[in-house]
Amino acid sequence: MNSDVRQLNHTLVFLRTSFEAIQHSIAGRLDDPLPCWLDTGLLSMLSRELIRSHGQAQALSQEAADQLRLASERCHQLLQQCPGVLSSTICHRQLAAIILPLEAASHRLEWPAKKRRWFRQRR
Repeated sequence: MNSDVRQLNHTLVFLRTSFEAIQHSIAGRLDDPLPCWLDTGLLSMLSRELIRSHGQAQALSQEAADQLRLASERCHQLLQQCPGVLSSTICHRQLAAIILPLEAASHRLEWPAKKRRWFRQRR
């Protein structure tokens, strides 16, 4: 795995973990009908990081770039509705819709394992 792929993988882990942490922070209020008040500053920073990662992934894997574009669009949509428009339940679902393509992008960047050669196999 080259250093660009490794760096992008680390960024994707950071992004996924961050969105999961936000999602878990509102999980206790899922039955609450009141609007969800997310930190738009944090979401804006994560959105910028998604856009940057999308640009990085375009040179490495078009499939991963497509998934990051989808996650970025969903994050932008969430930002347009924050703060205070969505209920906690809908916000939780929106965050899950961002996490799924992040996980898919990570899987697209994994390099296949090297094939093992049997000691008697010729090249």
